[in-house]
Amino acid sequence: MTFSPELEQRITKLMNSYPPGRVRSALIPMLLYCQDEMGHISEDLMQECARRLGLSRLQVDEVVGYYSMLHKKVWGKYHVQVCTNVSCQLRGGEELYAHASKALGIGHREVTPDGVISLEEVECIGACSWAPAIQINYDFHHNVTSDMLDKLLDGVRSSRQKVQ
Repeated sequence: MTFSPELEQRITKLMNSYPPGRVRSALIPMLLYCQDEMGHISEDLMQECARRLGLSRLQVDEVVGYYSMLHKKVWGKYHVQVCTNVSCQLRGGEELYAHASKALGIGHREVTPDGVISLEEVECIGACSWAPAIQINYDFHHNVTSDMLDKLLDGVRSSRQKVQ
């Protein structure tokens, strides 16, 4: 499996930042970097990460299966996560998720027909003090209302139109 020169450089720098014998600690960031470029964690990708880090493919698969931010399924370019855990739930998280689902026309772990936006209901994104919270890719949004969510989704759609 070949990576882009930028990803290859990033992985090399990552692996060199760990002391000898500890390079396996690079697995999670390596998977995140690769997932960002490839869109998901494929079987070939797991095999390549395992080879580079001296792990078995099963060890890599166990990590991918454990961490919810790593996924084998292709998500949309913009992945919207809506927290519905206790703090967010008490401040309207479930209603916010329902609003997002209706606005996008998709449900939990589904992708819009154009492949641009995916939606996921999540247990916690660590923003309890600012509930309800959502995350779009790596960007957190706090104290989100339905109107704010609509504006965020409109922004995602308009940025997509500019890219095409």
